[in-house]
Amino acid sequence: LSPGAKMGCFTFIKVMMILFNLTIFLGGGTLLGVGIWVTTDGDSFVDIFGTLSSSVVQVVNVGYFLIVIGAILLIIGFLGCCGAQKESKCLLMMFFSVVLIIFIAEVAAAVVALVYTGLAETLLSAVMTPVLKEKYGVDQRFTDTWNITMTKVHCCGLSNYTDFNNTHWLETHGTYPEPCCKSSPEPCTATLAAQSQVPGCFDQILEEIKTNAGVVGGVAAGIAALEIASMAVSMYLYCRLDQK
Repeated sequence: LSPGAKMGCFTFIKVMMILFNLTIFLGGGTLLGVGIWVTTDGDSFVDIFGTLSSSVVQVVNVGYFLIVIGAILLIIGFLGCCGAQKESKCLLMMFFSVVLIIFIAEVAAAVVALVYTGLAETLLSAVMTPVLKEKYGVDQRFTDTWNITMTKVHCCGLSNYTDFNNTHWLETHGTYPEPCCKSSPEPCTATLAAQSQVPGCFDQILEEIKTNAGVVGGVAAGIAALEIASMAVSMYLYCRLDQK
């Protein structure tokens, strides 16, 4: 290519890099703002987005998750945008390093998820089950959240109805939560719950993930491709700066 064509190519990639990372920066700022809003004023968030959102807010701690993701995207967008605009080798290398670290972490997490899925399930159950036993029937908001989740997902407890053994709810009411029995007008006793065989919420969520594995895999592959492309473009700009 002639020097003019090379410079035109460099300018085009530089502009695309700026626009791409500006979008990431604005998206990160939006996520950060929503995360702060959910964390500080979760009630109004639930009022706007409906009752089901309360289960997401409480069970997943979505506010803190959005703050972390938003902050990371802000940093990436800032480094990429400013690095390309100012033609700063230092900022471009920092951008490349941050994206590379995130990419490696995602690959490592995927490998661990594939290899140690059973262990992850065991650990999650070991952590979540005591919380369910301790708070269900005691904390009204926590109880309502779980009732909504179990009704919507058609599940019972984390593993099954036995998660509610030795809970304040069972001691007080003498029965298991209604979702643990399949549409029965009778009180949900241990016998009826065992006969109903309503699956645990954790199993149901895993089943949904497996059902939509193609979509999840496609999204993951798309994100990985964007990260690789971003690293390649940042390295191209970094190397081209030596030749200017």
